[in-house]
Amino acid sequence: MISSVRGLVLSAVGSTVVIEVGGVGLGVQVTPATALSLRLNDEARLLTVLIVREDSLTLYGFPTPEELSVFELLVGVTGVGPKSALGVLGVLTPNQIAQAVADDADGVFRKVSGIGPKTAKLIVLSLAGKLAVTATASASSRPTGSASVAASVQAALIGLGWSERVAAEAVEETLTELAVPADSASHTAEAAPLTVAVVLRLALGRLGPAQNPGHRS
Repeated sequence: MISSVRGLVLSAVGSTVVIEVGGVGLGVQVTPATALSLRLNDEARLLTVLIVREDSLTLYGFPTPEELSVFELLVGVTGVGPKSALGVLGVLTPNQIAQAVADDADGVFRKVSGIGPKTAKLIVLSLAGKLAVTATASASSRPTGSASVAASVQAALIGLGWSERVAAEAVEETLTELAVPADSASHTAEAAPLTVAVVLRLALGRLGPAQNPGHRS
């Protein structure tokens, strides 16, 4: 059982990061937001789960205990594999997942590639009573816009396979929904700085399931 890894980040592309541990580069599957938050040659620590299959040994990594806990709950749901569970966490935060379960809003999970109506309903039923909702979305947690964040999210989406036009439109629409101009580099006094992770999650949720995102025009 590999419960965590710590070492230098050798690469971070799409949903895979390579972390050097004791001279060995370990490939770890993470959410796009986590990959984007890591910097090459910086030290990183991820909590991990090793999924063993007949033909593979795959490490899944998470920056927080909350994400790890939700992942483990999700893979325990019939019809939800590790990749789908990671996909859910790529679109929704642990608290958003808890809120969707509390609200019996199975439609939220259908936005994730590989999650159909029946599986979405099973997620809600299986996780009911197992997740706590914490207070969020206060004025102090709302992001404000910056050109650098918009550019980073667009680059991440392109790296995941969406075309430049589709990525740009998704970022623009997401920031518009947040009432944040994409070309604004200023921050308001009432709100905290915009984060790449928040905008990326929202943009991925807006794009929805895509079997072959690179072919979307």
